[in-house]
Amino acid sequence: MENSRKVKDKRYEDKHKAERKAKCMVWGTSISREKAEKINEFLKRYGYTKVELIQAGYEELLARHDTDFAKLKDGYDDFFGFEEIDKKKTE
Repeated sequence: MENSRKVKDKRYEDKHKAERKAKCMVWGTSISREKAEKINEFLKRYGYTKVELIQAGYEELLARHDTDFAKLKDGYDDFFGFEEIDKKKTE
């Protein structure tokens, strides 16, 4: 019985492999065990997933290179009014 289950699973995986690859990406990367354990402990303590960690890290790095995004992310949208006034002064 178990053997037939393995065969069915294998057929399913083979059939849907292209669909999975088009939908998701897996990064085969590694970091030191000590750092990984600290990260896992943090994620577990605060209830975050690894996907949330990657997304937050990406947004942080993006904010370092995109000033407008950084302002929105950090809630500095109240400065936009002043920026428009400054633009008009320099025109």
